[in-house]
Amino acid sequence: MNIDQFDFNLPEDLIAQQPVNPRHNSKLLSCINSELGDFHFYDLPNLLSPGDVIVVNDTKVLKAKLIGLVNEKKLSFNLHMKNSEDQWYAFCKPAKKCRKNDEVYFSKSFKAIILEKKDHGEVLLKFNFSGNELLDKISKYGITPLPPYIKNENLENEKHYQTFFAKKIGAVAAPTAGLHFTKEIIDTLIKKKVLITSITLHVGAGTFLPVKTQNINDHKMHFESFEISQNTVNILKNAKLNGKKIIAVGTTVMRTLEATFLKFNDIKSCSDKTDIYIKPGFKFNVVDYLLTNFHLPKSTLLILISAFSGEEEVKKIYDHAINKLYRFYSYGDCCLLKRKGYVNKI
Repeated sequence: MNIDQFDFNLPEDLIAQQPVNPRHNSKLLSCINSELGDFHFYDLPNLLSPGDVIVVNDTKVLKAKLIGLVNEKKLSFNLHMKNSEDQWYAFCKPAKKCRKNDEVYFSKSFKAIILEKKDHGEVLLKFNFSGNELLDKISKYGITPLPPYIKNENLENEKHYQTFFAKKIGAVAAPTAGLHFTKEIIDTLIKKKVLITSITLHVGAGTFLPVKTQNINDHKMHFESFEISQNTVNILKNAKLNGKKIIAVGTTVMRTLEATFLKFNDIKSCSDKTDIYIKPGFKFNVVDYLLTNFHLPKSTLLILISAFSGEEEVKKIYDHAINKLYRFYSYGDCCLLKRKGYVNKI
């Protein structure tokens, strides 16, 4: 398939630069059985039924952008995946200024050595600290790595760019569909007996990378680490047995659940890495509904939702969202999509 099939024109003023306050006042566009509905996020409990399961990602964003000196030249390193207790893969800019075996100084006492240099500016860094000590140093010297389309950089972003569920540190980008949830909404969902459970997928910097190949099949995904607990598995299996809906909050949850089923032909607890690339033609086995923000043109995320709900359906949704002035991307509004072919009604 040609990447141009996943392109659209978006007015720049629809790119959200900060979240609404309170977060649950964001708009929600539902598309159920080809019918569009304009709501707010605080309406979500009314769109679900008792026993339905919401699955969230409890990853926490690391201050993963580090500025260091290499041969007295200032370079930036965006950490994107942990390799071991003292090693991280990162994207270096400008990449031509660093080489294998170079030392990088982030402070007088905090440094790393470049063990490997790969394509597209990717390097493997070995730090002089490990474990929690390393995380403390990264937190001290790092910067929250906002997406390139957010121009409004301020200290408030460190608070805004974490979800209510953020618990396990390791992501370099927020699972943004989770940003809409507040304590008030969660309390309302619980009162309605909607179940909320979690997985962990540490979002990597590859989530910001556009598809640069003309044929979408030629694009290569980066690996991301994930974890599913036995408790979550039990909740999901029980919901399936009782004909309840599984609602993935964000594409990271979708990729985690479907990657696990693809590997085991079942929903199982595990800790693993995945580079799953969901494209039109993919057979979904776990997720029934997807709650997700509005994505970039020519992105793997737009390709994923097109696989989930159908290309024509997604075009209709995005045309409506633009006409109705929905806000796009990380701090923007969201939509609730049904899996193509799923017959139960919300």
